[in-house]
Amino acid sequence: MANTKHTELLRTVKFTLFSVSAGVIQIGSYALFREVFGWEEWLSYLLSLVLSVVWNFTLNRKYTFRSAANAPVAMLKVALFYAVFTPLSTWWTAALTGGETESLVAYAVEIGTLLINFVTEYLYQRFFVFKNSLDTAQK
Repeated sequence: MANTKHTELLRTVKFTLFSVSAGVIQIGSYALFREVFGWEEWLSYLLSLVLSVVWNFTLNRKYTFRSAANAPVAMLKVALFYAVFTPLSTWWTAALTGGETESLVAYAVEIGTLLINFVTEYLYQRFFVFKNSLDTAQK
């Protein structure tokens, strides 16, 4: 029982650390797109989200969930999550920022969205995407 708790705690810590790195990629690319290129918030958000998802999926599949499951199938499942999450989060980003707001508001919305994504994505991947293939990859 303690081993299972330890394994799950370690899995959660790994997911958190990889998510932080994905968050850095997302915030950094969002800032680049918004501040340097002058793109709208929703477009900056959408493209930065795609970059962070690819990064996060790759690391978590290999190191957090240690899954030997078919990668294209697992990525399709993650894509299904984002087929729902992305339109919703893009919509609320546009609605909450209004397109013409102070930078602080836009970044607050971006950080709030990252936190929502972090929790829901962990639960989705742990209990749906990798549920039957946890720790099946060889070390």
